[in-house]
Amino acid sequence: MSRKDRKGLSSKELLEKIGLSTDLPDLSSVLLDEDLDGLQGDLVPLLQERYRSLKLERHTLRAGMVVGWKPGLQNRRWPSYAKPCIVLEMLPAPVLDNGEPGSTYFREPLDMIVGLFVEDGDHRGDFLAFHACSERFQPWPGEEG
Repeated sequence: MSRKDRKGLSSKELLEKIGLSTDLPDLSSVLLDEDLDGLQGDLVPLLQERYRSLKLERHTLRAGMVVGWKPGLQNRRWPSYAKPCIVLEMLPAPVLDNGEPGSTYFREPLDMIVGLFVEDGDHRGDFLAFHACSERFQPWPGEEG
């Protein structure tokens, strides 16, 4: 059966129709540490730095605060690194992501809800809310107080 004979849209066509892209984000700017050098050499110091950033560098985030990803810790498509989002709510107890075992999301503690704008497509400018792990976020520059 040819593509034209099928009824309905492919998942890619559907995503494009609602303004979402199937392209993965360009993470080259995310891997901003010159230490990475194509992920060659001794990665131990970089792994230790990411651990410290994820688990030891804590920020007191609260509803209404503008936040963004900590460098190197984005694990979701939105928000992108260069875009801020706003904390809508800090949850009293984290919701554990029920992704498949082996998924990077499996049992991730989602302890806050953030709001952000859709960046492109037909829904550009629409405001969406997502659950997120606060360990991966930091105050947006100028929001430290």
